[in-house]
Amino acid sequence: MAQQADSLITHGITDTSAQLKLVKDGFRFTEGPAVDREGNIYFTDQPNNRIWKYDIKGELTIFMENAGRANGLFFDKKGNLIACADEHDELWRIQKNGKVEKLVNNYQDTLLNGPNDVWVAPTGVIYFTDPYYQRDYWKRTSPDLKVEALYSYQENGKVTRLDANFKRPNGIIGTPDGKYLYVADIDDNKTYQYTIQKDGSLTNKTLFVAQGSDGMTIDRAGNLYLTGNGITVYNTRGEKIAHIPVPNRTSNVCFGGKQRDLLFITARDKVFTLKMNVKGVK
Repeated sequence: MAQQADSLITHGITDTSAQLKLVKDGFRFTEGPAVDREGNIYFTDQPNNRIWKYDIKGELTIFMENAGRANGLFFDKKGNLIACADEHDELWRIQKNGKVEKLVNNYQDTLLNGPNDVWVAPTGVIYFTDPYYQRDYWKRTSPDLKVEALYSYQENGKVTRLDANFKRPNGIIGTPDGKYLYVADIDDNKTYQYTIQKDGSLTNKTLFVAQGSDGMTIDRAGNLYLTGNGITVYNTRGEKIAHIPVPNRTSNVCFGGKQRDLLFITARDKVFTLKMNVKGVK
């Protein structure tokens, strides 16, 4: 299956030979793609409780089963996989050997809503969103927390609520220099930019674009890739510069491959790739 990304040609993000390629279908709901140091891509099939690995050779294997109903993923600098494991509303750190360390499951002794998406800053500070999406595998039927918010986790175990002024926070990504953080309010159809301070706190919250997103990624030029109706690309000024049509509604996206020039897209029961002229960050 292939679909030409015509809308991208004039912007130079990809070229006329680029084809959207189906990697595999038959999943239940794919999410959370994240890339390791070598360029291998990991993603989740949340309802089936699995984390998959799509390696740099193009081979697809199961990395972990009974994966905490993991959703969003991101690798830290040590090569650990940070996972939003909302089966029991936790944030996990998964080592290369599969050993799981549960980092967070509450805020001020109250159960989290269900960590959804995550980004790790160069300093090691972990930022994650905590919206409430009712799951059929939960015993509870309402949230314990009154707000859906953005949090940080630091290595000393401190969990800080950074911003609770959302309808439903979801997608999150930061710049590789650790200066800026982007967070989408998917139910308010907005994406915000923050300035990251040295202590991990956030200032200067500003509206970046009037579009929400489930997951998101960024390339080396600082362009932001939002999901939903295909993939919409914005430059650093918040100007829409491209759109990648995708057959299914998209949930998340990342760059992978040896050269970080392969865009990997999760789209409900399918996952796709697209060869790019631009590269993702390392």
